[in-house]
Amino acid sequence: MDNAFWDSVLTFCQNTTERVGQQLIKDFGKIQAVRKTDGSLVTEADKWSDQEIRTAIGQSFPDHGVLSEETQHIFPDNDWCWVIDPIDGTTNFTRGIPIWGISLGLLYQGMPVFGFVNFPQIRQQFYGYWYGDTGLTGPTGAYLNGQPLHTSPDNPSQNHIFNLCARSTDVMKTPFPCKIRMIGVASYNSVLVASGAALGGVEATPKIWDIAAVWSIVQAAGGVFVTLEPDPVFPLTKGQDYGERPFPSLVASREELLPVFRPLVQFIGDRVLNETLV
Repeated sequence: MDNAFWDSVLTFCQNTTERVGQQLIKDFGKIQAVRKTDGSLVTEADKWSDQEIRTAIGQSFPDHGVLSEETQHIFPDNDWCWVIDPIDGTTNFTRGIPIWGISLGLLYQGMPVFGFVNFPQIRQQFYGYWYGDTGLTGPTGAYLNGQPLHTSPDNPSQNHIFNLCARSTDVMKTPFPCKIRMIGVASYNSVLVASGAALGGVEATPKIWDIAAVWSIVQAAGGVFVTLEPDPVFPLTKGQDYGERPFPSLVASREELLPVFRPLVQFIGDRVLNETLV
């Protein structure tokens, strides 16, 4: 793809999430959430954001498909597909905690190649390009507000951070080589690794919209993003319903740390897989 295409993708993400984010800030901490059948929360703001983003994609990229948390769970038969999380961190959003984001991942033939996450309240926009084996070419690297990002080269210590989710706190029952943090937003856990602020993180039950954007950002920054189950997450399968499918995942700042972190968190993936099969 030529640079004009990627410029249009980046500009679209910046403009759309900025516009949607400014409206969401007006609702921040003021509306109530209800619980969905999968246990996650949703608000009218999530639904509005989802609709606005899907409409914008249809106008700017009419030949692209969409998979979103609130509406479209079937992976479509399109070479290009956007995966949307209209508000990542709904609990934070409703409780007045300013770390929440709008996440957009762009997939080509089922593989993530570009990710963009905007955290409007704290004025942080992360994005990255990662083409893997797709054969695509274009810009490279990961960025925060236009400045290049890279993961940390450090070794684990009690001066370094590892992020947990609410469903992975059993990790703390045994000694861990880093300090533990829990932000409450799957995408932010990952971009903290991409930025070098954390050495790793684990998410027990993220859905595909929690993963698609940050998958590219983390790897473009020099990190690794692996699933804690036998089969790879990507490429996604056309016609498959991803609405209820969790993908327990580990993020690390570099591949050499996988043998350090994975034995400490693998039980989380095993547990989720067993629960899914029941």
